[in-house]
Amino acid sequence: MLKQLAEKCRQGKRIVISGGTVVTSCHQEEADVLIEEGKVKAIGRGLSAQADEVIDARFLYVLPGLIDTQVHFRDPGFPEKEDLYSGSRAAAAGGITSFLEMPNTRPPTTDFAAMAEKKARAAQLSLVNYNFYAGATAENLTFLNEVPNIPGIKIFMGSSTGELLVDQDEDLERIFAHGRRLIAVHAEDEELLKKNKASIVSPTIKEHPKIRSVEVALRATQKAVGLAKKYRRRLHILHLSTGDEALYLAREKTSYISVEVTPQHLFFSAPEVYEKLGSYAQMNPPIREKWHRDVLRRALIAGVIDCVATDHAPHTIEEKERGYPHSPSGMPGVETSLAVMLTLMHEGLWSLEQVVRWMAESPAKLFGLKGKGFLFPGYDADIVLVDLKKNKKVENGKLYTRVNWSPYHGLILRGWPILTMVGGHVVFREGEFFEDCRGREIEIEAEWEYA
Repeated sequence: MLKQLAEKCRQGKRIVISGGTVVTSCHQEEADVLIEEGKVKAIGRGLSAQADEVIDARFLYVLPGLIDTQVHFRDPGFPEKEDLYSGSRAAAAGGITSFLEMPNTRPPTTDFAAMAEKKARAAQLSLVNYNFYAGATAENLTFLNEVPNIPGIKIFMGSSTGELLVDQDEDLERIFAHGRRLIAVHAEDEELLKKNKASIVSPTIKEHPKIRSVEVALRATQKAVGLAKKYRRRLHILHLSTGDEALYLAREKTSYISVEVTPQHLFFSAPEVYEKLGSYAQMNPPIREKWHRDVLRRALIAGVIDCVATDHAPHTIEEKERGYPHSPSGMPGVETSLAVMLTLMHEGLWSLEQVVRWMAESPAKLFGLKGKGFLFPGYDADIVLVDLKKNKKVENGKLYTRVNWSPYHGLILRGWPILTMVGGHVVFREGEFFEDCRGREIEIEAEWEYA
């Protein structure tokens, strides 16, 4: 069945997206986009005559498909929360055409067999393009350095969802010292985290940012940066959450260190978010006070932070309703991330060109994703059409993620994807999915080399 789908998807029509405003990180222009054999063939005026099919994009904005560099689709092991099928549908609805998925599944992605199984499942289930991080343990260095075609190695320096943890200095040193692949870190200091947790007798959700304090995050980020510089190792710092880290990185960041932030850390602030959402706002690292949020926004605009990713980490309503500290950390986000960033754009925080840079072009460059992230001839026809004027209320029970809730419930967001195309084939259009094709494994172009 999969082979038949692949053959059908390679037999694409010549499609023209006509009359939209094409957006890159540098400019906007009204133009047609000609698509042939799954790739962008040409961009210009008057291309409709060359088409077998024309998609009318008047009054819409044509963006390169978004790339989410940090998702947890919980597959295999947690089908009640999400799997590669449901997560990829939610991603497509949000304008995300490619994702990099995390290894804290059951079993974790820490050996060759687990990685092969995950990629085989994605080939069968995912509507969008995919690749997977290798999960680091204290014992699996051979796997980390030899497993083929991965975007990088994930290290949990502090404990979070799942059982992966590498917090001993000798183990971290060994991983950084041996190999050249990108290392992505969940930067929280486990020793200090445990100390903070033990100091609070009856914690409530408002203590979550105290247990996983600013110092917990800063200390781990400093350690990771120190190791990266010592071994000239490509480092990516996931979900930055504090202004202190941003100010530190503004001084210490190098060309081989990159940083991401989530929409929720840019949108929400404490204590208000905990008063309103309770444990539904619980994530690792935590959402913090307004000062941190505002510094993160400025650091993103200034280029200290390189990209935006969701850390889509769904848990069921039943799990969240257990209340803190028994509720798990994490929240869904792939189908709302673009709308959140566009809503903040409408508030005057940044431009559409910057959104394209942070959510498409930068991720492709940072991780070496072949053919992805750019709306140029020769690149894959992964494209999203956006209605910047569309207002829609986010409502629990009306979402595509399996857990079917959102921290943005009840909010009206402005600017939504209307159509999502993967490899020249429409997979989502105005609430309808087209599942006759599947996404493909993203090819990683090269290992990182430094002068």
